[in-house]
Amino acid sequence: MDECIFCKIVKGEIPSTKLYEDDDVLAFLDINPANEGHSLIIPKKHHEKLNDIPVETLKKMIEVVQKVSKAIEKEMKPQGYNLLMSNGECAEQVIPHAHIHIIPRYNTDKFKFTWTHEVYGDGEADKIKEKITKSL
Repeated sequence: MDECIFCKIVKGEIPSTKLYEDDDVLAFLDINPANEGHSLIIPKKHHEKLNDIPVETLKKMIEVVQKVSKAIEKEMKPQGYNLLMSNGECAEQVIPHAHIHIIPRYNTDKFKFTWTHEVYGDGEADKIKEKITKSL
């Protein structure tokens, strides 16, 4: 994609602070971090969402997520970290190129997840299970 900011980063047209790179995957620091060490892991080829990524590339991405998260834990000493991947605009995916965030977390940070929790009515979970499992 000619206008994709992550594709431009992969091509070297936009500078980034690279943490890791191989033939298929790139990891770099987020330019607007939630906390220091906030990193992004992307496929180098343009894929918009999780389900668009070939399985072999996705496996490589997860290996890099683990490698980078271990380095962040060792060097940044967070109390924890979040992995986040948004898929689609309504899920707050801002850049339409698949990416996984590693967000180091500290007891004193200001980054918060907020969502409401719903409760399934009688039999509702079983109906939803049937819908989902028929496509597995």
